[in-house]
Amino acid sequence: MNGKTVLVTGSSRGIGRAIALQFAREGYRVAVNYYDSPDALPETNQANLQQAEDVLQEIEAAGSNGMLVGADVSKPVAAQSMVDKVAKEFGQIDVLVNNVGINKDQLLLRISDAEWEDIISTNLSSAFYCSRAAVKYMMKKRYGRIINISSVVGIGGNAGQVHYAASKSGLLGLTFSIAKEYGARGITANVIAPGFIQSDMTAGFTEEQKAKMLSGIAVGRLGTPEDVANAAAFLASPGASYISGQLIRVDGCLSSL
Repeated sequence: MNGKTVLVTGSSRGIGRAIALQFAREGYRVAVNYYDSPDALPETNQANLQQAEDVLQEIEAAGSNGMLVGADVSKPVAAQSMVDKVAKEFGQIDVLVNNVGINKDQLLLRISDAEWEDIISTNLSSAFYCSRAAVKYMMKKRYGRIINISSVVGIGGNAGQVHYAASKSGLLGLTFSIAKEYGARGITANVIAPGFIQSDMTAGFTEEQKAKMLSGIAVGRLGTPEDVANAAAFLASPGASYISGQLIRVDGCLSSL
């Protein structure tokens, strides 16, 4: 154990899960956030809890301590309560990884107001709420690392993803501004933009679709959640203490976006 605590939002599966497990291997105490909302179906909340419990077991198997914090971080009160709970349990929050995100592909003219608000609140507002809450604790120690997970789509845009691209692009401005505001307080903020990462979604692609994706990736393969997790762990490491306000693309030199 290295004595530090990390909170990873949306870490019950996918990239968030890989990040949580990587930090566990690095000796961090890990707070695993999963979606839990009174507005969701009980069976949905239960399924999310089960996934989070599986991640917690892996964290403990790696020799680290962990805790579960269910919350809908797109809601300011829930995000603040979650951060306070982690700080009370572990005494501090050293690293915050804002990973939670959703996407619902849709053409601009077909995006409803509700869909727009859902994407923006989940992908962008949640990072603002969690960062605002965590910075208060980081300032007391004059130490903190904020890592936001964006996307290459937030840099180059993509047809059918106007709302998703806008939310992920907004994370860039959020990150760079936090870096400038709190650098003198020992807090760094950086953003990671993953490219095509192996997931349940890409697993369902046809061979033709996969070939098209791979043709635009210089290294010739899809990324893995672990590729993103390694970048996050580096940004939280002592070796990255002079890196702040930066965008790191983890995309295998993707040329199509």
